[in-house]
Amino acid sequence: MLVLKHLHATFALLSLIGFVLRGIWLLRSSPLFQAKLTKILPHINDTLLLGSAIALVVSYQWNPLHHPWLLAKITALLIYIGLGLIAFRFAQARSSQLISWLAALCTLCYIFGVAITKSPTLHLM
Repeated sequence: MLVLKHLHATFALLSLIGFVLRGIWLLRSSPLFQAKLTKILPHINDTLLLGSAIALVVSYQWNPLHHPWLLAKITALLIYIGLGLIAFRFAQARSSQLISWLAALCTLCYIFGVAITKSPTLHLM
């Protein structure tokens, strides 16, 4: 199970690094943002990330309704995906791309914090 946790954490870190790079490339109008690998690799990594998450939930028999931190992670993940779509696909103005990208990064930091603390409030309350 420890290997599965480490795999999940590795895929999460790779997802973060990829998201940061794609955002920088988008905002700098770099041709790397349009590269084929830039479009394919995040989907492969995120599929592995989701698969490892599901495997962890099943192996630990976690029910999101009984684990508020897990429900918070899932909810924040949906928000992160929505903000990423806005930043990378739907926003036309550079300012909208930047704001949605930064908001997605903040959401991702929250997800990492919840994963580490196992607390939806990050033990701040």
